[in-house]
Amino acid sequence: MAVVDDNPLTGQLPEEVLLKNAPLIRVLAQVRFPSILSIEDKGFVAPFQESIRDIYPILQPEQTGGVLLGTQGFTQIWRFIDNSGNWRVSLASDFLALETTTYSSRSDFLKRFERVLFALSEHINPQIVDRFGLRYINRLLQQDIVDLSKFVRPEIAGIITTGFEEQINQMISEALFKFPEGEDIILVQWGLLPAKATIAQGVVEPINEPSWVLDLDMSLTERRKFDVQILMPEAQKFAERIYTFFRWVVTTEFLRRFGGEL
Repeated sequence: MAVVDDNPLTGQLPEEVLLKNAPLIRVLAQVRFPSILSIEDKGFVAPFQESIRDIYPILQPEQTGGVLLGTQGFTQIWRFIDNSGNWRVSLASDFLALETTTYSSRSDFLKRFERVLFALSEHINPQIVDRFGLRYINRLLQQDIVDLSKFVRPEIAGIITTGFEEQINQMISEALFKFPEGEDIILVQWGLLPAKATIAQGVVEPINEPSWVLDLDMSLTERRKFDVQILMPEAQKFAERIYTFFRWVVTTEFLRRFGGEL
């Protein structure tokens, strides 16, 4: 199977190759909406919890703090977690997110996301969407970093494969692409992180060794009516376009290395 050569912003969706040992460390979908202060109240959130509790039975409330204009404030976040600890729904006054560290397929993830969006619509009823996005994060370690030139396009591998990569402590590149047909954007970050470093607190967990990351984040920031029937086709489109970009980045050797059957 050849490397995908089409423009990843406009090219056709390639046939999906399932990777048995995919280096995908987190997938996250999020919808943001104007603040609903009642979400701070556990009584208001209880019906939402009941509607998803069969899959996400563990509740772990959190409060995040910050200082704004000299005033200390706290944001209540309700975390609903499955029994494995690998799937989590997060609900706050201005967003809902679904994330997993054990992604198996596009269809499974989107089916789960649709369910929590319907629960949000029925029990929280946000009227407006401010931002909608989907994010896939991959991480390579050890020998895979040494062999990076075999696994990704030269434009992406860059200076890390020039022969003095052992002297590079950190190198992160970033590119923001706007799609020709609309307001959708995709933010791509990639590069080498030293031990105990991250590109996004709470999303990419720091680890005790160097790593190479590929972070693909597609979103639409446009205020519009909240409608699950509109959001789910957008989520499907985002997932497919992110996969198209991912396949443009990686080589056939990458697919084989991580268990793809070609």
